Amino acid sequence: MSTQSPIMPSEVLERFDVARIRKDFPILSLNVHGKPLVYLDNAATSQKPQCVINAINEYYRSENSNIHRGVHYLSEKATQEYENVRTKVQRFINASSVKEIIFARGTTEGINLVASTYGRKAINAGDEVLISAMEHHSNIVPWQILCEEKGATLRVIPINDSGEIILDEYQKLLGRKTKIVSLAHVSNALGTINPIKQMIALAHQQGVIVLIDGAQAIPHLNVDVRELDCDFYVFSAHKVYGPTGVGVLYGKYDILDAMPPYQGGGDMIKSVTFEKTIYNDLPYKFEAGTPNIADGIGFGAALDYIAQLDWQAVSEYEHELLQYATEVISGIDGVKIIGTAKEKASVISFVLDGVHPHDIGTILDQEGIAIRTGHHCAQPVMQRFNIPATARASLALYNTKAEIERLAAGIQKVIEVFH
Repeated sequence: MSTQSPIMPSEVLERFDVARIRKDFPILSLNVHGKPLVYLDNAATSQKPQCVINAINEYYRSENSNIHRGVHYLSEKATQEYENVRTKVQRFINASSVKEIIFARGTTEGINLVASTYGRKAINAGDEVLISAMEHHSNIVPWQILCEEKGATLRVIPINDSGEIILDEYQKLLGRKTKIVSLAHVSNALGTINPIKQMIALAHQQGVIVLIDGAQAIPHLNVDVRELDCDFYVFSAHKVYGPTGVGVLYGKYDILDAMPPYQGGGDMIKSVTFEKTIYNDLPYKFEAGTPNIADGIGFGAALDYIAQLDWQAVSEYEHELLQYATEVISGIDGVKIIGTAKEKASVISFVLDGVHPHDIGTILDQEGIAIRTGHHCAQPVMQRFNIPATARASLALYNTKAEIERLAAGIQKVIEVFH
């Protein structure tokens, strides 16, 4: 460890009652390999508060029924609970209407839905789809498939050595051939917060539709889709203290209304004959079959939990924690942080001289510390920085300064083992 001065707790850290917050998350009291769990893999999935667990249990205990179809008590109750969640999501991201909120299995399905419906209608041979060099595979592969099918070209916005999009290059790439821009709000591998409001405006000047992958932004930033003026915004419940298997696709009403269905089946139709099918209205046109009702209701409980927090205090606390972690981790000899953008969310990716990230993760696990190691489904990012993988610590509102210090001590143990 370097001899830099220790960082003193700020007023933000002192006034944010993280001890109370931690009591809401039962898994945080777990011991792993005989040591208290330090969970620093929040970019992969967040932990769930007890209220979310209770909501899922209560659905199966006293409300279990299929929705939208039944006239009996249980079906009507479950339908109301499920549709209430759509209203909560609308308010959470400030959409204009509940009809603009499409439920999916997650961010990945939301992007694939847009690529397979809007994309197939909008993209022709010779057109271009524009993404950035820091995208998750979920925001690369669907567009590759579409471009290959249509004879279009996938263009990539470069990033600099700090992990920031080069805006001048973005503007040069935007042109008459560009039909779709699809961008991460926050990089899962680097933590970079992209200037998406500016980038959306630049695309709209050229008449280009923009999709934003908000999977990593939604737990940390106040997202207002109308203020951003994005055409599509996608995110997953499990990143924001909700269950897995539930996600949201927001789209502007007129765009969604003109898109063909993604899948055929029950609930996405008004009437079916062998001669013709009439599709349902929004949002149900894109929600074929029985949805993930229980976890959808659990997601509603997560949104309720978030709503009762002082989000400004949460944001300040997470920022303070990120600053502290950055200084502590970067002060360890041999450590290099990958992704040093001026604007970052709660992700610290790093490499350690002479040690593979998988070995770092294995030794930290023995210390009860959970981080993510590998390419983070962002292999082009690793290629950009000429590394095979990183170790990634990602923070949430329930993490603490003491846990960061345990992470630093764990990295020192890795150094002792290998050097």
